[in-house]
Amino acid sequence: MNLKAMLVDDEVHILNNLKQVIPWEELDIEVFLARNGMEALELASAERPDLILCDIRMPVMDGMAFLREYRKIDSDCEIIMLTGYEEFEYARVALQHGVRDYISKPINYEELEETVRNIVGLIRAHKLEKMVAERRWGRVVRLAYEKMMFDQLMGYSLINERYVISEADQNVDDLEYALFLVDLDGYSQRSTAWNDNERKLWNFAVNNVLQEALHDCHIKYAALQTREGEWCLIVQFFKGMLPLREEKAMSWAAKLREAVKQNVKFTVSVGIEHGPIRLDGLSEAYKNIQRLLLVNPLSEQIISVKNKSHDHSNPTVSEWQLIEDIVSGLRHCDRAKIERTLQSLQSNLLAMSEQSLVRAERLLHYVVIHLLREMREMDVISTKEEEAVWKNLQHSVSVKDLLQMIAELVHRSTDAALNKKSSELLMISAKDYITRNLSSDIGIEEIADHLGISCSYFSLLFKNHFGETFVEYLTKQRMELAKSLLLMSDKSITQIGSLVGYLERRYFTKVFQKYTGMTPSEYRERKDAGI
Repeated sequence: MNLKAMLVDDEVHILNNLKQVIPWEELDIEVFLARNGMEALELASAERPDLILCDIRMPVMDGMAFLREYRKIDSDCEIIMLTGYEEFEYARVALQHGVRDYISKPINYEELEETVRNIVGLIRAHKLEKMVAERRWGRVVRLAYEKMMFDQLMGYSLINERYVISEADQNVDDLEYALFLVDLDGYSQRSTAWNDNERKLWNFAVNNVLQEALHDCHIKYAALQTREGEWCLIVQFFKGMLPLREEKAMSWAAKLREAVKQNVKFTVSVGIEHGPIRLDGLSEAYKNIQRLLLVNPLSEQIISVKNKSHDHSNPTVSEWQLIEDIVSGLRHCDRAKIERTLQSLQSNLLAMSEQSLVRAERLLHYVVIHLLREMREMDVISTKEEEAVWKNLQHSVSVKDLLQMIAELVHRSTDAALNKKSSELLMISAKDYITRNLSSDIGIEEIADHLGISCSYFSLLFKNHFGETFVEYLTKQRMELAKSLLLMSDKSITQIGSLVGYLERRYFTKVFQKYTGMTPSEYRERKDAGI
């Protein structure tokens, strides 16, 4: 952290001694010189030094006059006054005007160096504290914005206020959006072979890439993980700037696709809604793009909603609504709704099969894949059960068999959801929230508020469910993720620390060493040495 210091004295030999005796370069401090208060005031106003060493008695403008004038400009700069013995009373007045310390002439340079080192330490600590506070506030704003956009996207809430959260409050009526949906190709089938930690790591890696992918495009956007293997990028514009031009939209989509391919070695498909989309239209736009990608199962594709003509072989809106109703019934453990919807779907398919048996089979394949991903998100299907479904789908199955498979899936999953206690469901939601926010400064109050319960009740449930405290669990998740990133990525230790929620490298190293018995550097070196 580079600092600036200014030395002010009308005696040239003292000025030179101050510059040469104190190890400014070692302290990583850039030094400026001035011969009187007027010259110092002009230079300090331009350079804004962090530390000033200033004599009291000088021509043109003395140190006391300089002090009074400069405090009108900068109240934070640390100042050491240099004074002769007979000017002790001046030094006392200077201390009352925000001077950190005074040094009597003739100067004891060892004493001065020790004083400078102590003050420089205080300056750096204050700057770091301020930087951390600013970052935390920035994260609070960003997380609040992303939470609001996620709720809108998933249809959880309606915005009654006329403003949205951002760096500055903005009127809802002044904003419109474009949407990019990124889907990992073949994720549902591929991820069945992964354990929980592997799924978490790969999703985290892709999420991190997408968070930064459009950074240099200088646009306001939120990259939100909507479910495993799927992310939605909501790009914000002022009214009248949309729709996105086709070439720009395709360029951004290609950038997202290439970023994931290069950094994570996975292929993705991207669906685009060019906008303009109003805030209350995000949920429907998201569903439209999701459906578009589902019915176009090729890999590494970029599909634009506005350029996709209606395909009569694809499911209709009413059929998609039946699929959504099945998922909704499952989420709310509503057996009656599921039964009604399955009957309606079966009736539709009976009529459809007379026109196109292939279309009916295709639709049911979409339903099964869609349900599998939703069930995994809800933690109501085991890996073994999921593998069995994929094994069945690899064979040619009839419409009747597919309908039976869907019915068995939703009924079995509904039973699993009903058998879970309400406290267990809360802890599943807590686990998901922690996984999504590992890089953020999250705490018990935030998660308890998200779940709608008290902090004390949350702590009790968490300890009973996971067998460890929230802090112990959070630290473990962060450290395991950090270990994986150290082994699998070339990011710096500071970057990895930030990715797992530690802004300060020194603290990250301390926690990591306590958890693993070695520093992050030592852990990475063991991998490089093949140990």
